[in-house]
Amino acid sequence: MFPLARRCAGGYHERMADNRTIELGGRAVALVVRRSKRARRLALRIPGHDDSVELVLPMRAPEADGLAFLRSRSSWVLDRLDRLPPRVPFADGAELPLGGVPHRLRWHPGDGPPVAIDGHDILVAGRQEHMARRFRDWLHTEARRRITPLARDKAAMIAAPVTRITIRDQKSRWGSCAPGGRLSFNWRLVLAPPPVLDYVVAHEVAHLSEPNHSPAFWRLVDRLTEGRETGRDWLRRHGPQLHRYG
Repeated sequence: MFPLARRCAGGYHERMADNRTIELGGRAVALVVRRSKRARRLALRIPGHDDSVELVLPMRAPEADGLAFLRSRSSWVLDRLDRLPPRVPFADGAELPLGGVPHRLRWHPGDGPPVAIDGHDILVAGRQEHMARRFRDWLHTEARRRITPLARDKAAMIAAPVTRITIRDQKSRWGSCAPGGRLSFNWRLVLAPPPVLDYVVAHEVAHLSEPNHSPAFWRLVDRLTEGRETGRDWLRRHGPQLHRYG
């Protein structure tokens, strides 16, 4: 549901998206209509990072056919939306993982660092109305602190140059690789267990040398991490939950 980057060299296929709301079964649902050069048939996706449904259309397909297709499968769409994990806002008392370990988010009105770890409590200081933003900023910083040396060490193992490492809130990817040694990672990976983070970093670093998912690419991934199968399996099963935090 949330793939890694498809390739490093070159660009991604063209996407044209249109955001709107549609009524399904008497319920207003956020809809993203996207045309794709790669699509050969109509398709529906539940991305999971929000409560939307995505309708994918081949470039020449009439939009009316796509909307009729969506309505014919409204029961499936609503069922899938209802199965999404609950959203967990960054608020006092929220439970969330850090490095795969459950922690409790606590508002700490007193003096001290903006964010501090006390056992399995995460203390966020300052005004309570700024708690979510302050904690999100900290997660970005913490993700960079953990990912940057890991990526550079793995790149050094294969003598691949890294020119930039960016931490982002990617909605549909855990990481990506762009030409010129530019790597990008989703800050939400800091919530996942270390072997999962290690796998994603290894995956993107391997793309610096092997732009496609060839057998040579996977051999390189296995050289860079011991957690390929563990990481892929964990992301398939638990990845959508990471996008429900915050």
